Amino acid sequence: MKPLPLHDENWTRREFLRTTSAAALAALATGAPHAARADEPVKHPAPTADTCIVLWMAGGMASPETFDPKRYTAFEVGVPAEKILSTFPAIDTVVDNIKITQGLEDIAGVMDRATLIRSHVVADLGNILHSRHQYHWHTGYIPPQTVAAPHIGSWIAKVRGPNNPAIPAFINIGQRLEGIGESEELKACTTAGFFGSEFGPFNLPYPEDAAAAVRPPKGMTHERFTARERRYKELIKRSPLGELASDYHQESMLRAVENAHRLLNSGDRDAFDLTKEPKESFDKYNTGRFGLGCLLARRLTEAGARFIEVTTEYVPFVSWDTHENGHTTVEEMKKSIDRPIAQLILDLEARGLLSRTLVILASEFSRDMMIEGVPGSTAKDQSRAKADFMGELKHYGLHRHLTGSGSVLLFGGGTKRGFLYGQTADERPLLVTKNPVTIPNLHATIYTAMGISPKTAFEVEKRPFYATEDGKGEAVKKLFAGGFDELSPDIQY
Repeated sequence: MKPLPLHDENWTRREFLRTTSAAALAALATGAPHAARADEPVKHPAPTADTCIVLWMAGGMASPETFDPKRYTAFEVGVPAEKILSTFPAIDTVVDNIKITQGLEDIAGVMDRATLIRSHVVADLGNILHSRHQYHWHTGYIPPQTVAAPHIGSWIAKVRGPNNPAIPAFINIGQRLEGIGESEELKACTTAGFFGSEFGPFNLPYPEDAAAAVRPPKGMTHERFTARERRYKELIKRSPLGELASDYHQESMLRAVENAHRLLNSGDRDAFDLTKEPKESFDKYNTGRFGLGCLLARRLTEAGARFIEVTTEYVPFVSWDTHENGHTTVEEMKKSIDRPIAQLILDLEARGLLSRTLVILASEFSRDMMIEGVPGSTAKDQSRAKADFMGELKHYGLHRHLTGSGSVLLFGGGTKRGFLYGQTADERPLLVTKNPVTIPNLHATIYTAMGISPKTAFEVEKRPFYATEDGKGEAVKKLFAGGFDELSPDIQY
């Protein structure tokens, strides 16, 4: 499906919300999604991973400040901004040909378990960049769409199903969807879309409170739950949802409630309780919400979760959204992510889980001191490219959006170890010069590792809706260790 045409490059936030809301309402009226008709049956590849963990660096992580170091320039008043490519020096890793930046020493110590992609490219989407890019990355589709596109986690939950019936197949950790800027836009891509509520995320904005979210209410007996379920079904029928939602989507809401009841009554809910983690281990992860989110992800992987996203949380002008005080902010962000990510990899490996768990570190785009979007694409971009000078420390850092290159880190799940893929220019505008990896192809790689054909499609509005846009995403085979069987006819879900 193609995106609707934009009115102009200054497409507004109001239009984003209007179109995504309309698509969501339309999705409620649809019936059960079923496999789209095809000339040949879709054949799923043999999975190299059973669980997928996305570590989402929300806000735009600058690659030259993290995993793709360029020429380092120390802060000094009067230095032209145009001379600054990286504000952190490069450091060695345990892999001879891979360097990353200062402040990521723990991750440097586990790079021999990683595949580092330095050539991730994303589309230049014009205005309201964060909302649209996060939607694009998480669904594979550029908004606006006439259809409520499912999150990548919902695709995996729908096609592969749960690893453990008691554990939600899609768990979202660390992102608030209420009370923050652009929360409505985030809701638009944090959804199962036309698949229905049962395949949507189980949201845990505060990992330290996860245990409370899965604890049965005091006095909740089976009889009380059955009565509550009956009343809930009546409320759905009487509510506007009863008028708007199809029988399938009403039933999907009820199945989501049944899934929650199953979890509340399962001993597996202990996986959500971080107080049960030994103190020594807890302290290794405890750098804040993101670090504890990594710990929760490890515990949930052990319990049988299928897809988990842990985010540094997107709030405008906070965390990786470094429009000001870039260097100082990134220095603090590195402290929050470095040790927990490395510990997650080490713990998964020690438990024999890393080989079957695909861990992905990614962000919506990169950053550069001088350029926002595709360089030279508009007069506005050209004006942004004018040189400034360092006046004070808050000016030092990479502030402006760059879509022409970015870094993605992969661990486990059948990917190569100690492998570097792709290349970017050493001088501005730092664009990809070798082996570009687009969102459709990155998604195809993830789906392939998870045993899902990138051509998987469901019929929506009498048209096929594909896992990757138009079914054209192609897995980057060179990222896999030992190859994989692309057409494994015995795997059906």
